Amino acid sequence: MKKGGDYNSPFEAVFKGITDLFKKQNRIEGLKPEDTIEGKTVLITGASSGLGFATAVELAKRGGHIIMAVRSGIPEKGSNVMKLSESNSVEMRYVDLSDFKSIQTFIEGLEKDNRTIDVLISNAAVVNLKSRKTESGVDEMFMVNYLAPFYFVNQMLNKRLLSSEKPRIIFVASESHRNPPDLDISELGNYKDFGLKETVSIYGYYKLLLVVFSRELSRRHPNIFVRSLCPGPVNSNIAREAPSWMTPLLKGTFSLFFKSPETACEPVVYFAAQPNPKKEFDYLFLMGKVPIDEKAEDEKNGKLLWEKSMRILEKSGFPIN
Repeated sequence: MKKGGDYNSPFEAVFKGITDLFKKQNRIEGLKPEDTIEGKTVLITGASSGLGFATAVELAKRGGHIIMAVRSGIPEKGSNVMKLSESNSVEMRYVDLSDFKSIQTFIEGLEKDNRTIDVLISNAAVVNLKSRKTESGVDEMFMVNYLAPFYFVNQMLNKRLLSSEKPRIIFVASESHRNPPDLDISELGNYKDFGLKETVSIYGYYKLLLVVFSRELSRRHPNIFVRSLCPGPVNSNIAREAPSWMTPLLKGTFSLFFKSPETACEPVVYFAAQPNPKKEFDYLFLMGKVPIDEKAEDEKNGKLLWEKSMRILEKSGFPIN
C-alpha cells in the first residue's frame, strides 16, 4: 500500500483533524425536536464508549429501542444510557468483531429472538499500536474496521434481519479515506507486520475500503438507505494503545481541540432519524454534504472489492450464507 495525503503519522492526522474543524462548512439543516424514531429498533456496534455511546443516548432520547452491540461494558454502560436518556428501551448484546464465530453467535441470537433492525449503525473501529493477528489469520485492524462490517451487514441481509420497510445502514467512516493514492487490493487479507509508523495510513486505507463498500452496497440494494459519514475529530479513546510517551500529548490535544462525542454524533443521529430521506447514497463530513473520494465512487472499484472480500471470507471458512 502506497502512502500519500495528510494522514501518514499520528501527528499529521491530529493536525489535519484540527485544521478541518476551522474550515468553512456548508452545514445542512439538522434535526428538529419532533424528529423522533418511535417504534424503531437501532443496532449500534461499538456502543460502549465514545461516539457509539453518545449516539445510543441521543437515539434513545428520540424514542428508539437501542441494541448496543459491544464486547465490554455489560451491563453498566447500558444502565448509563438508560439513565442519561431517561429511556428503559435499551439492551446490550455481546459481540467481538475480531472474531467471526462471535459475529455468527450474535446474529443467531437476533434470529432466535425474532428481532428486526430498522437502523444499523456500523460504528466500531480500532487503531492498534501494531499489527495483531486474529484467530482467522487476518490483521485485527483490517477485521474490525472493514471485513467484519462487510460480513456483518451481508449476513444481516441474508438472514432477513433488517426491516422490510425503509431500513437504514449507516457507516461511520473518516475523511482519511481520501488519503490512499490508489485502491490496491492485490494483497488484501494477507497478514503483514506493521508498527506505529504505519498505523495511521493503514487506518485511512481501511476507511477507504469501508466507503467503497458502502457505496457498492447502495448500488446492490437500492431499497435500503445507505449512508456514510465522517464525524470529524472526536475526543474518544480510539488512540488508547498509543505509546506512553505520546499519551499525555494526545489526551491534551484531544480535550482542547477535538469535539466531544455528544457533539460529534450529530451526523450519525441525523442519518438515523432524518425524516423523508432520499434513496440516493449520501455522505456527510461533520454536518456538510460532500462527495466521497473518486476512488470510492468508482463502480469498478466497488465490484472488485466486493468480489475480493467474498473470496477472503470463503478462504477464512466463513462465507456469506
